[in-house]
Amino acid sequence: MFRVAPQWLLLSSLLWVFGACGPREKPNTIYMPEMVYSPAYKAQEEGSMRTPPFGTVPRGFEVYAYTGRPDAAGAALKNPFPHKKEVLVRGQVLFNRFCMPCHGIRGEGDGPVTPKFPRPPTLQSEKVRGWSDGRIFAVITEGQNLMPSYAGQVLKDDRWKIVSYIRVLQRANQPTPEDLEKLKNW
Repeated sequence: MFRVAPQWLLLSSLLWVFGACGPREKPNTIYMPEMVYSPAYKAQEEGSMRTPPFGTVPRGFEVYAYTGRPDAAGAALKNPFPHKKEVLVRGQVLFNRFCMPCHGIRGEGDGPVTPKFPRPPTLQSEKVRGWSDGRIFAVITEGQNLMPSYAGQVLKDDRWKIVSYIRVLQRANQPTPEDLEKLKNW
């Protein structure tokens, strides 16, 4: 019987394995080499971001027609949402997330970040109480003084819900006699 030394067996199997791992492509045999060897870009690297064609807009985009005119927005825009529990709960969640850090939990301008930044105006003042819902919506949309625009973070419908919740905060701070009567009967 023919015996092979273990060293030769190991050497021949290693040669077979490494020979099988070699390059398999031959020149001029790659179909569409531009797709096989395309340059890889990292996100937001120079050359990877493409400008959209002129005049294109994202789906569902609506132009805000009252830019720079909060008084006109206040006169023209009306809150499309009724004061229902679902609307007010959503408004409270969003108010606590976006507005409360500066304006405080009751809208009095005493939020947790006010020691580091100038104190924002209170939402309980007669001036803000006299504003229409559309005017408050315009301020949330465009920003005012040091307050930035929240149009990029908060959806349009959600901004209206925040306005509804601000109205509830205002009434809770200074209830009308009818509100107090309702509480007695509640």
